[in-house]
Amino acid sequence: MGLVLLVRHGQASFGADDYDVLSPTGWEQARTLGGWLTERGVAPTGVVHGSMRRHRETLEALAEGAGWQAGPAHEQDERWDEFDHLSVVGAYPDLPEGELDRRAFQEVFERATERWSAGHHDADYDETYRGFRARTRAALDAVTEQAGSGRSVVVVTSGGVVAAVGAALLLGEQADDATYAATWQRLNTVCANTSVTRVVVGRGGPRLLTFNEHEHLAPDQLTYR
Repeated sequence: MGLVLLVRHGQASFGADDYDVLSPTGWEQARTLGGWLTERGVAPTGVVHGSMRRHRETLEALAEGAGWQAGPAHEQDERWDEFDHLSVVGAYPDLPEGELDRRAFQEVFERATERWSAGHHDADYDETYRGFRARTRAALDAVTEQAGSGRSVVVVTSGGVVAAVGAALLLGEQADDATYAATWQRLNTVCANTSVTRVVVGRGGPRLLTFNEHEHLAPDQLTYR
């Protein structure tokens, strides 16, 4: 069997001019994860990452912590990019005025993504939720082809993407849109920074083995945004 390890990026820079930059905590989270993976004998045969800066920086710190100086070549695939959360939040009709703190933003974020994933206002978004689902499934299908017997691939991506993959593998292709959206929403809100989600690949295709492993993080390193 093969193995795909989905890694959510380290903590980004909420409230900064450029969110798409790891915070000091994010860099430390990723270095810690790298050491943890090496201690457990993880030596990937392939590495894939999204095109966002926080994906590349997470991989840089992870490789440093893991000692992967001579590791496998890295492949960039923008299908592993996060959905445009600023666009989704900006399209929310009841968006409060002024700057929001973390707690207030989280509340608005959850209501805005619920509206987006319901699929009733697709004209308001450049990428619909169904489009996002299709994109992330295509990304998973592409990487499972690399994860043949005895091979392992590390993918550095974002929480919404990890949740989409998790929901797809949990529910299969027969679930209705509302069930899928509700499952995705629940998984997305609890996905920790630098958490690991394991997908095994066998003759029957990819199957979800674990979701949101984050025991490598000390309590003061644990973040969700």
